[in-house]
Amino acid sequence: MIDDPGMTSSWPRRAALFWTVAYGGFGLVCALTDTPVYAGGDHRAPAALDWSVVAIAALAAIAVRSRRHALLWAACALSAVSAFGLLMNVITLVFEQKVDDPVAAANEALAALGVALLATTARSGRALGPPAPSPAPRSARWAAYAGALAFVPYAAMKTTWAVGGTFAGTSGAEMRAIAERNGASGLWLTLESWGIDATALLAALGIFLIFGLVRPWGQVFPRWTLVLHGRRVPRWLPLTPAVLGAATLAPYGVAGIGYAALATAGAVTIPRGDFHTSTDALLVSWIGLSAFGAYGIALIVAARSYWLRTRPTRQP
Repeated sequence: MIDDPGMTSSWPRRAALFWTVAYGGFGLVCALTDTPVYAGGDHRAPAALDWSVVAIAALAAIAVRSRRHALLWAACALSAVSAFGLLMNVITLVFEQKVDDPVAAANEALAALGVALLATTARSGRALGPPAPSPAPRSARWAAYAGALAFVPYAAMKTTWAVGGTFAGTSGAEMRAIAERNGASGLWLTLESWGIDATALLAALGIFLIFGLVRPWGQVFPRWTLVLHGRRVPRWLPLTPAVLGAATLAPYGVAGIGYAALATAGAVTIPRGDFHTSTDALLVSWIGLSAFGAYGIALIVAARSYWLRTRPTRQP
């Protein structure tokens, strides 16, 4: 048990307690009205699983009130699992101005907020301030470089289509027609008309993020940020997208790579989808899933290193 009296009156703990009530109430209402909160694509999980949201909120409330580290981190981990898929919904919202399932998206957003509040509560206490900026250990830096390189073939493939080229037997014009048929937003199509693929742009932002997690400029704003130069980077600023990205891309990519490997071995048949042949679809799947899996794992390593290197120093 934590005996830090400052924790009792800290804002993270009060905010976390308020969140447990809000999240538990959300899950209870959904459970009583048979509204599933878990969904993936066109599939919706049974509404009975909504009670897991109530259980997570109850565990979190007990953890916050008892101020036990183990329970706090357990509730934090369960909330992170519940938040799976939020990154995809954020991307869809930005580029298509909609989400596939509003209730599932709300659950993911609330769960992600809980992750932040519970983690902050677990780490709260008296602090001397942030440590001096430092680079990540060599192993974490190499992991970040590998994750960034994994996105290069993916970005090249998507950019080839955006500028009108052909890859995997499919032309840029065909890909644009597919995007229009699938309901792509005006923003998405406008970027495509400029030769910019939205997902390739996000890949570039992802590379920027992972480099910031392993270099000192990710802890103190560098000179090129102008008015922010020399100020400390709030820990939550890079860690929030890093945690969301890792929790989404790592399991999605690793599971997808396994499926692609089975398809390559002939154990399963991969549907051709919007491509001309299953072979074309398999090639594109390997490129995309390898990028997501490698980057997601690298992001876990980089985020963990950043978390450890930026921990506030506690008073004795």
